[in-house]
Amino acid sequence: MTDGAIGQQASSGSGNTGSSAVAGCALCEETGGELLWSDRWLRVIAAQEPDYPGFCRVVWGAHVAEFSDLDAAQQRHLMQVVATVERVVRRVMTPQKINLASLGNQVPHVHWHVIPRYADDAHFPAPIWATERRAVEPVVIAKRVVQAEGLRLALVEALDTLDTASSR
Repeated sequence: MTDGAIGQQASSGSGNTGSSAVAGCALCEETGGELLWSDRWLRVIAAQEPDYPGFCRVVWGAHVAEFSDLDAAQQRHLMQVVATVERVVRRVMTPQKINLASLGNQVPHVHWHVIPRYADDAHFPAPIWATERRAVEPVVIAKRVVQAEGLRLALVEALDTLDTASSR
């Protein structure tokens, strides 16, 4: 198990020890979703996007606006976690495609979106933030919700085995 036990929301909202918080930053003030895993630098959450079960975010703990503001070891660690989350989401959710995004225009706090995409999702092939192109049958979403139930355990197993001794 990691420093931040799965499913528990840290009191600071960041899920990490020693993080700096900025007033008004949603990712400093709140966990941002269901906490799935964390270490001293970052957290992995299940995003609260009901039309996109399996959508995860990897959120840096301290308030940092740009990836290039992290040192080299932190950058490597973050990208190792993002890649691991992507692999697990691909295995568990079996999407047609994964979208990775790190924008920060609305929330200038380093975080990555890991989004399973399907040809029949509401926005495909456009980004999920675009205008909906189609309605998705509730039974399709329900099937994906069931798939996503396996994400937590699979993520914890994969992330706990990373060579991240310096991050703990």
